[in-house]
Amino acid sequence: MDAAFTAEQDEIRRTLRELLAKRSGPDDVRSAVRTADGYDETLWRQLAQDLGLPGLALPQEYGGIGCGLAELAVACEETGRALLPSPLIATAALAAPLIAALGTEAQRTALLPRIAAGGLTATLAVPGGSLAAALGLTGDPTGGAWAGGGRAGGIQARPVGGAEGWRLYGEAAQVLDGHSAGLLLVAAHAGGFPRSRTLLFLVRPDTAAKIVRTRRTSLDETRPLARIELRDTEAELLGADDAVDVTDALAPAGRGVAVLLAAQAVGAAASALERTVEYVKTREQFGRAIGSFQAVKHRLADLYVRVQAARSAAYYAAWDPASGGLALAQALEALRITTAEAVQLHGGIGFTWEHEAHLYFKRAAADELLFGPVHRLRDHAAQQAGLFAPPNGRPSASSASVTPGSAEQVAV
Repeated sequence: MDAAFTAEQDEIRRTLRELLAKRSGPDDVRSAVRTADGYDETLWRQLAQDLGLPGLALPQEYGGIGCGLAELAVACEETGRALLPSPLIATAALAAPLIAALGTEAQRTALLPRIAAGGLTATLAVPGGSLAAALGLTGDPTGGAWAGGGRAGGIQARPVGGAEGWRLYGEAAQVLDGHSAGLLLVAAHAGGFPRSRTLLFLVRPDTAAKIVRTRRTSLDETRPLARIELRDTEAELLGADDAVDVTDALAPAGRGVAVLLAAQAVGAAASALERTVEYVKTREQFGRAIGSFQAVKHRLADLYVRVQAARSAAYYAAWDPASGGLALAQALEALRITTAEAVQLHGGIGFTWEHEAHLYFKRAAADELLFGPVHRLRDHAAQQAGLFAPPNGRPSASSASVTPGSAEQVAV
């Protein structure tokens, strides 16, 4: 394995960093999140048309560039450094891979080129605020228990005769970029309880009736969330077979999402650390820069090692997506610790609204709430790896009194 970045990957990093340094400073971020869509549409079109960002990992036959997960991770790391508000994760990480994997040829041909060109944004809507569980990051998504089940709750789907397709009824409470996305991929139950199965449906909010989208107040404004209410809303089945439960396809998509989120978290942590290092070089106490004190140097050195370890884990996961959950756990933990230390080392100014330190701290807290928490990501990865399985199927003395997912197990 060659761990060095290619010339193409270095060029993606350089180009994005230069552009975002000019167009996505802290003041630009605050202005963008206050718009109706929650991001700068002009900048998004430039990223799509000039750099091909949303189509970076899509096949060339559907208008994409044909790169892989590693190239998209490089781009996500740079967007994380700038805390760029954009529909990149929702569109390129959540929706596009599912359309490519499950959609019919007609659906892929109609949707993916528009996504690659930046003319169509999309997102995944799952009920109950269970995005991490649906993607297989904190639990097994098969069976669709996270979606409310076929007996009650969740989002229900019923077929309509003729060419009218399907109708959806229910609510998704936390949909990433759900208020602005031009296309919704909605996870819903069909068949009732006896033949319950989870399917994915395409909903076009601009043309569908009886749908209400409400932008919610979120901790991290750079990751806007929305509540989607479906009241007998028109929908189109994603794929051609309505007898197959699609939850098996969510876990592979979730591994890719975890890699890209980990890269974004690493970028945010690295940027927060760099800003802190620059600050401690100039802030003076007792007649000297606080960065010259050995205690501060030790704290910054520890943060540097933590961020670099998380970065290595993220790019290893880009090569082997099966380790995406663990990489995400390490990156989220590095981001949380680094941003907390950044606020502390900035002193009182770090707590003010005008300073960018709190923007990074909110990103750390919100990402762990939405895609974690860290201990559940690690616990699920350990369960998948069989770390807690007793030898020869017999319960050991140390595990006899420990229930799956308990605090004692997580501590192990």
